[in-house]
Amino acid sequence: MSDEHDDGLKTRREALKLAGAGLGLLLLPIGPLRAEGEKPPSSAHQPYWGYAIDTTKCIGCCACMRACREENDVPEGFFRTWIERYQIKDDGTVTVDAATKDDFVFAERDPDAVKAYFVPKICNHCEKSVCNQVCPVGAAFRTEDGVVLIDKQRCVGCGYCVQACPYGSRFIDPRTHVADKCTLCYHRITKGLLPACVQACPKGARIFGDLADPKSEISVILKQRRYRLLKPELGTHPKCYYIGLDREVI
Repeated sequence: MSDEHDDGLKTRREALKLAGAGLGLLLLPIGPLRAEGEKPPSSAHQPYWGYAIDTTKCIGCCACMRACREENDVPEGFFRTWIERYQIKDDGTVTVDAATKDDFVFAERDPDAVKAYFVPKICNHCEKSVCNQVCPVGAAFRTEDGVVLIDKQRCVGCGYCVQACPYGSRFIDPRTHVADKCTLCYHRITKGLLPACVQACPKGARIFGDLADPKSEISVILKQRRYRLLKPELGTHPKCYYIGLDREVI
């Protein structure tokens, strides 16, 4: 066999090796490598629920309170959401009353008041809820989508969370003897429905939505309007945003 023939064989072998190496590179998996058994990251959007109240629109009709009671079987004399009325006299004196009777009707307006407005209240579903922190049995918790809930199977009715809540939104149900409060109608929002109070409001004063979605109604409104939080100095990071809230509100 001639030297020229040997050189040809070597050239073809080297070409095949290079081609094989290139083919191997083409067959490598595309994307980041994961450990064996590791699940690929989910592409599903994780909502982060929030709530806003436009106090300039609330008319104190209490349709939200009625809807909440019916939807959540709230016991008489207790409320998951309520409405406060602020009345201000000419000398700056402020009086506050609430439609917390079972007929959901406010008393007659103070004839000396020069200004009056309504402020709905609910659980603020705080990111750093002190109510959850004081629970001795872990019955109070926050979901991944940002809703503060109570595990009624674990709750012992000690009332620590009721005392700790700075917004007065929790109570002990006299029928079950465990803690209760607003859940943002979790059984509804997980099915794509609005909370009952939001759906019932005839003036659109209550806004619910996904804070993680920049295009959601609540995200757009919070970018366009000025808002305040209740008791922000406590560091609980509440997720109930108030639009048009006057300085007298506590």
